[in-house]
This record gives sequence, structure tokens and C-alpha cells, in this order.
Amino acid sequence: MECTVSWTGASGTRSGMGFVAETGSGHVLAMDGAPDAANPANGGQNLAPRPMETVLAGTGGCTAYDVVLILKRGRHDVRGCSVRLTSERAATDPKVFTKIHMQFTVTGKGIPPAAVERAIAMSHEKYCSASIMLGKTAEITTGFDLVEA
Repeated sequence: MECTVSWTGASGTRSGMGFVAETGSGHVLAMDGAPDAANPANGGQNLAPRPMETVLAGTGGCTAYDVVLILKRGRHDVRGCSVRLTSERAATDPKVFTKIHMQFTVTGKGIPPAAVERAIAMSHEKYCSASIMLGKTAEITTGFDLVEA
């Protein structure tokens, strides 16, 4: 896997702290820094997600992918899945994630709660590289709501 991240914030551009990531699979992702009132030249313009927001979003995508795949492989009638991630970060540099809560909402027909619980556990214990990696610095908790479709 590879990725090239390029600074787009050269003189004369809209945001002094903008970046574009080009992934090995050929996709592009924009990122920007937060505005810095004390030193505007060192801040962004809030034109795109922050880099750490993309880490959190990628983790959510990784684990939701696992949960859906595990449920489908178990022949469950899954019709929707979302995960809301809330986090806390260290107050000092490096401002790593210290707590992450993932609240899943799984929609389907006749899915037993135990199957959802098992799918989430399998993702976090075995399959989701991102959450397992973040679990080295953050306490990760999960919960779920099951909606009958």
C-alpha cells in the first residue's frame, strides 16, 4: 500500500496548510489544517477534513466494512450499517487518541443481537487493522443499536 501526500499551501494559494493525498489505488483525498487566529500563515482555511479526522473516519470505515461482511457471511439479512465515532485526544503533543467510542447502528431483518455483538468483537479483536492499531494508545469502547427493517 502506498500514498503520496503533497502540500498545496504554497504562496498565493487559498489555504496555507492544505494537503492532497494520492492513494496507490488512484484516489485523491484533500486535507486542511484548522485556522490559526494567532498566526494565520500557519493555519488552514477549514476547506477539508483535518488529517486526524481522516484517521478516525478511516477507522470507522474499516470496522463498519468488517461488521457488514461478517454479518453477510453469516447469512444475516443486513440492510444498513453506520458507526458514529467520538474521541478524545491527549492535551499535549503528540496529541494521540486516548479514548474512542464507536456506536454502531445496524439495520436488518431478523438479525440476532448476539450476531451483531460477535461481528463487532471479531472486527476489533482480529480483523480491523485500524482500530487494533489505535487501540495501542486509545481505550476503545463499542455499543450498538439494532433496527428491524
